[in-house]
Amino acid sequence: QVQLVESGGGLVQAGGSLRLSCVTSGRTSRTYAMGWFRQAPGKEREFVAAINWSGSREYYADSVKGRYTISRGNDKNTVYLQMNSLKPEDTAIYYCAADSTLGYSGHYYPTDFGSWGQGTQVTVSS
Repeated sequence: QVQLVESGGGLVQAGGSLRLSCVTSGRTSRTYAMGWFRQAPGKEREFVAAINWSGSREYYADSVKGRYTISRGNDKNTVYLQMNSLKPEDTAIYYCAADSTLGYSGHYYPTDFGSWGQGTQVTVSS
């Protein structure tokens, strides 16, 4: 079982930046693939970005490509989501997720990940 704790959310003006962090714990957490999802009020949870265990593969939703960057810390136990050029439509609760494998499709669903954090709120004002 992998435990995940997100942090770094907050309120920012449109065009600003935020960096989310997700710290994982568990015996094999550093070997897990990681993903970020978000859920806006009244909408389904949607894929944002994913990275494999080594950091050699990164994938992004079209809506955030070129603005967001996912990365892993050197110890592989922390995953970051750098969010630049934020827009009001980026407002959502952001969730960190983990799973032992990551397929090569480039787009993922909540069911592709078995472990989840509690979420962190990101609000972008216009």
